[in-house]
Amino acid sequence: MSLIPSKFSKLVHSMISRIVKNLFLSFKMSSNSSERCYIDRRQINPAAERNKEPILDILRQYMISPQTTPPVHQVLLEISSGSGQHVSYLAKHFQWITFQPTEFELSSFESIIGYTQYEQLENVKPPLYLDVRDPACSWLGGNVKKESIDYVLNINMMHISEYKCAEGLFAGCSEVLKPGGLLFTYGPYAFDGKITPESNVRFDTMLRSQDSSWGLRDLTRQLVPLARRCGIRLVQVHAMPANNHLVIWQKAPES
Repeated sequence: MSLIPSKFSKLVHSMISRIVKNLFLSFKMSSNSSERCYIDRRQINPAAERNKEPILDILRQYMISPQTTPPVHQVLLEISSGSGQHVSYLAKHFQWITFQPTEFELSSFESIIGYTQYEQLENVKPPLYLDVRDPACSWLGGNVKKESIDYVLNINMMHISEYKCAEGLFAGCSEVLKPGGLLFTYGPYAFDGKITPESNVRFDTMLRSQDSSWGLRDLTRQLVPLARRCGIRLVQVHAMPANNHLVIWQKAPES
């Protein structure tokens, strides 16, 4: 059954959906225009350009095409899609998966749509507004069904948002992920009370100077216990370039 959103969340989602629909239609109408019309709308995040290939290499180990005829339909929900560089790049390599990008910042919507249309991707839906601090019943305007998502992807969010966002992420995933579904989180982390190397220490200090609620989250002392309380277990931690890590989590399978 569907999770029921609040009236306010429905109103916000409806307003934003109309905005996104108009943006999406404007791109379709200009599909025969020059490449420039897309470039003008796409934001370029240098870090995303650098890390998208290493992230893809790891995800290939976990996002495997179902060996069934016809193939089983799978869905990936990306939370905090940013510029849209990751979702557009990954969708090209996982054609059997439908990708649903989401963002809190409405200013990113044009860029996400721009990448999707520029790459002519049929398996990426228009972006939707999502505040991960909200209960899962309001995610995607309440149109997400309980235990309907195969994968959730969250890149570079937890260290530049308040801790409530991490809490909301795991709590929401416990609701929307299918039993045995996977959550992928990427970014810099502390481990057992320690931050290494020194460049990450400086990065953490800089973040906290900008906002006291920001900073590197401790995978061992904060996130693993938080995930466990939500019925999600740590599967694997992959070291990545630039002192980042891609962390694999799994919701408990059906007993």
